[in-house]
Amino acid sequence: MKPVVALLGRPNVGKSTLFNRIIRSRQALVDDFPGVTRDRHYADAQWNDIDFTVIDTGGFLSSDDDYFAVRIKEQLTAAADQADVLIFILDGRAGLSPYDRELADFLRRMAKPVFYLINKIENYSQHNELSEFYSLGIDHFYEVSAEHGIGVGDFLDDLVAALPKYEPVADDDETTIKIAIVGRPNVGKSSLANQLFGEQRVVVDEKAGTTRDAIELAVEHKGRQFVLVDTAGIRRKGKVTQKLEKFSILKALKSLDECDVALILIDSDEGITDQDITIAGYAEDRGCGAMFLFNKWDLLDRDRKSVKKYMEDLRYKAKFLSYAPAMTISALTGQRCHKILDEVVTIHNEYCHRINTGVLNRIIGDAVYREEPSLHKGKRLKFFYATQVATKPPCFVCFVNFPGAVHFSYKRYLVNQLRQMIPLSKTPIKLLFREKTGKIKFSGGSREDERIFKKKKRQITRKGQQRKEQSKRKRERDTDSA
Repeated sequence: MKPVVALLGRPNVGKSTLFNRIIRSRQALVDDFPGVTRDRHYADAQWNDIDFTVIDTGGFLSSDDDYFAVRIKEQLTAAADQADVLIFILDGRAGLSPYDRELADFLRRMAKPVFYLINKIENYSQHNELSEFYSLGIDHFYEVSAEHGIGVGDFLDDLVAALPKYEPVADDDETTIKIAIVGRPNVGKSSLANQLFGEQRVVVDEKAGTTRDAIELAVEHKGRQFVLVDTAGIRRKGKVTQKLEKFSILKALKSLDECDVALILIDSDEGITDQDITIAGYAEDRGCGAMFLFNKWDLLDRDRKSVKKYMEDLRYKAKFLSYAPAMTISALTGQRCHKILDEVVTIHNEYCHRINTGVLNRIIGDAVYREEPSLHKGKRLKFFYATQVATKPPCFVCFVNFPGAVHFSYKRYLVNQLRQMIPLSKTPIKLLFREKTGKIKFSGGSREDERIFKKKKRQITRKGQQRKEQSKRKRERDTDSA
């Protein structure tokens, strides 16, 4: 494993700001008021060609003044146990705090290398006001400003020199399945993440809005690698007023952009709400695979436990995600949770499926033969050929003489034929129509998709050139005969 570095300190000393500075990305949410970070947040970083992992933690509070103080302290302790090197961050503006002294004693007992940083040092006048920090019994501090990057480079030079040796191993990201757990607040997203992860990795509480950031968890199941992303609850836009919650929702929506499969959680006790359907629409718009999970199934009375009724209601309200499978679970007790990742693998296999061009054209040709499209201005629509241009999700292009004249109902008919014949029953499908001009553009996908597309384009261009040469020779022969 890569060397692990943990950022520790009391609330609002700039841990998340330094975290973003080290990883060179704004992954962690940052705000002026304390207590923004609650869970452990992991990210990879590199300095001087040395790779390591950074952990951002919540603010250390020994008392129960804060609602989540006990749970945050548990997360902080777990991060310190896992880390190879600890970074103790102090606030140069606010000065020394009793919590700093207690945390310093805690770190001494860890018997691990510790770097002491005094953050928010942005001018020379502050250097003369740091004498109180020496009362912690520490000889050397790094004076930095995480927000402006002052002194961070020198600190990182010494940090990477103290890290244990690490031999990088080739990592295959193509086989890793990324899963986003989304839903309204307090539907059990964090409980499900902990259940799939196998331990209490993220903070769980009955209070809505406990999770603020998008937390990534690495999971292995039956030889497959997964990355679970626990996201903040997505409320209706009209109810979101705080800036921090807006950023949390934006990060949740970004997780949908980057995931392969979205697990859409629904509170079985409350039933299917309009916001649940809105969140499902977000997943559908982004083209990721999807799966509905009716959580808290164990809380329902026997009279209300009608799976058929819930499924019929879901299919009626979310017709646009008719391909998405659904399951009843209990994240708290683990009921049927062991089936989720197996179903995700099935969805992902279809999500990455590629079909032979010849087979695809036979399917489209048979579908057009059985049900011909309607006329356009008295002219028949002609489907020349079809090809797959991308995966994740499968994307097909049909070349026709009048692409704008293909009715949406006929497009739906062709998509349904593809689902039945390939089969692709649990993944979104993109079907595009283009005019046959000889100029084809790549519409996105992986490097392998682009390589196959370019190869197919060269083949089509070569065949077109051969037909032109044949026609030219035929015209010359006809001229000579005349």
